[in-house]
Amino acid sequence: MKRSDIIVSGITLGIVLLIIIPISTWLLDALLIINITASLFMMLTTLFIKNALEFSVLPTLLLLTTLFRLALNLSATKLILSNGGNAGEVIATFGSFVISGNIVVGIIVFIIIIAIQFVVITKGAERVSEVAARFTLDAMPGKQMAIDADLNTGVIDEATARKRRDDIQREADFYGAMDGASKFIKGDAILSIITTAVNIIGGLVVGLTMEGMDFKQAAVVYTMATVGNGIVSQIPALLISTSAGIVVTRSASEGSFGSDLSKQLISNPNTILICGAVLVLICLIPGFPKLQILSIAAVLLVIGYLQMRSQAQPVKTVEEETAKMSAEEKRRPENVLNLLQVEQIEFEFGYGIVPLVDKSLGGDLLDRVIMIRRQCAVDLGIIIPSIRMRDNVRLGPNEYRVLIKGSEVAKGEVMPDHYLAINTDGVEETITGIETTEPTFGLPALWITKKQRERAELLGYTTIDPLSVITTHLMEVIKQHSSELIDRQQVKMLIDNLAQQQPTLVEEVVPKMFTYGDIQKILVRLLRENVPIKDMTTIIETLADYGSITKNPDDLTEYVRQNLSRVITQRFFSDDDILIVALDSKVEQIILEKTKLLDTGTVTILEPEQLQGIYKSTKEIIDKASTQGKRVVVITAPVTRAKFKKIIEQVAPGLTVLSYAEVEPTKQLQIESIIKLP
Repeated sequence: MKRSDIIVSGITLGIVLLIIIPISTWLLDALLIINITASLFMMLTTLFIKNALEFSVLPTLLLLTTLFRLALNLSATKLILSNGGNAGEVIATFGSFVISGNIVVGIIVFIIIIAIQFVVITKGAERVSEVAARFTLDAMPGKQMAIDADLNTGVIDEATARKRRDDIQREADFYGAMDGASKFIKGDAILSIITTAVNIIGGLVVGLTMEGMDFKQAAVVYTMATVGNGIVSQIPALLISTSAGIVVTRSASEGSFGSDLSKQLISNPNTILICGAVLVLICLIPGFPKLQILSIAAVLLVIGYLQMRSQAQPVKTVEEETAKMSAEEKRRPENVLNLLQVEQIEFEFGYGIVPLVDKSLGGDLLDRVIMIRRQCAVDLGIIIPSIRMRDNVRLGPNEYRVLIKGSEVAKGEVMPDHYLAINTDGVEETITGIETTEPTFGLPALWITKKQRERAELLGYTTIDPLSVITTHLMEVIKQHSSELIDRQQVKMLIDNLAQQQPTLVEEVVPKMFTYGDIQKILVRLLRENVPIKDMTTIIETLADYGSITKNPDDLTEYVRQNLSRVITQRFFSDDDILIVALDSKVEQIILEKTKLLDTGTVTILEPEQLQGIYKSTKEIIDKASTQGKRVVVITAPVTRAKFKKIIEQVAPGLTVLSYAEVEPTKQLQIESIIKLP
């Protein structure tokens, strides 16, 4: 890579020096041949590419080749005017061959070549590039949304989505660059006309005043050299502008230009046979050259006949091959590995919900799923995997369900043409509707029509459209099961992302102190209790501080939670609808006394009467808080927090249990109740 960069830099510098430093006729001949070869190589390359991005360096290459031609043109001009019209054998050969002893013919041919390049090819390529760049930019948002939709539905993975996004951006940049690069060739053509006029006039002046020639001799010598120089520079320019035109007019396909041309142009033998027959009829018209017409017609008829035979022959062969392959596949052992794959998140729905999902029918559930993934990244700091969406005929028309790793974890039902009305403010006046239960939080609700929505909102009801019901439910389910969605691969991605900002920290901890599996256990424990893992720096720093003391994931998790006290305080004490409950000192003492250390970790074994007493006291407090519309947060000592959480999650899995060390010192805690034994 470095060697190629050095070579390109040297070539570019050499082209610039070529404009200044005079060269010999021998070196000019070699450089002109290199110019012709390079332009021919570029044109052949464009014929074998499948899409424009395979030759993305073309705009820059157009600039360099144009600069090279201008440098050669200037060097040839200096030799023509200073060397008596002798600028090397290449220019002399082109001049004598094209002019053929007639200066007027040579000038006309030169002007026509410039006109073809300037008016036809370059102008067309420039217009195609301009339109392609504009259309590509206009289509970018739609293409990006299509990529996001494929990513969310699981059709493609993250790496493929990233590559497709980069290709879209590169395509827009390419056509924009080609729009400007086409002007290099246009300027080159204009400059060639100016250079030709200057060379002829300057040559006449030099020949008459300095070389002692008469007017006719000077006109022949310098005009021949000037026209030869113009043609030898414009033929490569014509090839390169043709290459640019081929690239910008080339649509993406699976084959090269030649293979596509053979498939699309001569794939229909009827077209070839009809063309041959028409030529035979034209031959009957008096005055047309019969030999040439009949020769071309014979070639077309033979090609059409052979093409028709080749298309008719494989029919039986294809059927036989298909039958043969089917028989071989039946005998071959079945590959069931694909059947063993389990999707991490799946969303299945009945046919009545299809309009909410299908973009062509106005549904934007796929776009909302993108927002769910982003929101989970912001709230919890995790990367939600792609959500596989598909319809399921076994579900009811309006039913849906969410599966985590192949198992159903939640389900619900919506009415697409209705709104969900929830009485959150205790409105006494009722409205008519279909009674139901809000799927996310289990609140009693009603399905009402669109006409009833305005009246329900005026009365104080909260109305939610079906799509919002689904997305809210899906987001809550993902948050509840976020600990099941983080695996070692995702942990590696998070650590690699942190390594870009904190390389020293990551190098100290991973893999010297902890493996990805060890860190995963701690992150799972944090997410299981709804603690965000977005602050990976603090988490890894804590592991670095305490990793030499203990390797127990429970102990390390408690240390991490204490260092995340600001995050925990803001998350669980962000509103006023909280009932803070403390753990009685006797209960804490009993838990510590009944905790034993085993080979597999610590375990707390309480008497049945003690468990029932704790369950009963906690249940009474939770029920009381529920009637008041409050959320319960239990505060306990750091040494008993994790142990009490394991005990109480049997009856209250969603109960928040914090330690005093996890609450910011500036937070004023007002304990309103105590969990104690009877």
